[in-house]
Amino acid sequence: MKIVVLCGGLSPERDVSISTGTKMAAALRSLGHKVILTDMYFGLENYAGGLENIFDVYTGEGQTAISEIAPDLGAVRKSRKKGGKSQFGDRVLELCSLADLVVIGLHGQCGEDGKVQATFDLLGIPYTGAGFLSSAVCMDKDLTKRIVSTVDVRTPNWETYDMRTATAESILKSLSLPLVIKPGDSGSSIGVAIVHTETELREALEEVRKESRLLVVEEYIPGREIQVGILDGKALPSIEIRPKGGFYDYRNKYQAGVAEEITPAPIEPELEAEVERIALRVYRVLRLQAYSRADFILDQEGRFWFLEINTLPGMTPTSLVPQEAAVVGYSYEDLCAEILRASMRKYDE
Repeated sequence: MKIVVLCGGLSPERDVSISTGTKMAAALRSLGHKVILTDMYFGLENYAGGLENIFDVYTGEGQTAISEIAPDLGAVRKSRKKGGKSQFGDRVLELCSLADLVVIGLHGQCGEDGKVQATFDLLGIPYTGAGFLSSAVCMDKDLTKRIVSTVDVRTPNWETYDMRTATAESILKSLSLPLVIKPGDSGSSIGVAIVHTETELREALEEVRKESRLLVVEEYIPGREIQVGILDGKALPSIEIRPKGGFYDYRNKYQAGVAEEITPAPIEPELEAEVERIALRVYRVLRLQAYSRADFILDQEGRFWFLEINTLPGMTPTSLVPQEAAVVGYSYEDLCAEILRASMRKYDE
């Protein structure tokens, strides 16, 4: 097939996305596909040729390394040669329209939030992963929790605030410390903090203001971090995350060796079966497709608390879904092939 792997974009998670895209593009090429890796924000700025035979002469360039800190998006904007306000770079949509399938390797805002998916639906461009509505809902942590709580899925108590008016005083009138502070519409734990004091809460609010206008504040549930990947409607073995310092933040997610990742998670068989059932319940009620990853806390009483679900989980060298898939015999290439098959099935139907 002719495949465009779309990555990068203008999101705080662009470096993670480029790593995902680079690795997936290499795997798909090894399977015999003609693949072009494209940064959504820059497009074909560095390719002067036409599009007539581009799948035969151009591959694109990327890298898998991820910095310890999120990128400076202001600098990214300034480095764009052709300028403009569009999130789609030079000839991106024209290129994608020539592909048999677009692999969406994007993460975060304008990539995972349904906007790109809606654009592709209108243009008749087939793509991997969930549709626009499910993507939009799952990117909004408040909406996700509202929906899953109606189908008997346990989730920490929470409140949602407009960052323009949120204050530590208003939050502490409704919720008690310790708390988890999150931007309401981003991923990779960017802007997330666990706060134990009012001073830490104030500092965390200032950080969230840099990332989002929507704030989600959750009660803090101490326990073990368990995550479950889902591939084509079937749960993969769970994985337990044990950061060597702090919690599973941006650095601990993407820097090798700073977190211990154990799969299958060392939990009792009945707990494994339960967390898989809950993950699939969330997947189905949110009408997800192809693949995803659900995040949980297992508390000391043996109860699972749903945190959020990722509609385009990372496929970087340190990502979790490939590790879970490997346990049941999928190589990285096998996993990419299955994502393609599962994604194309929605168009067959």
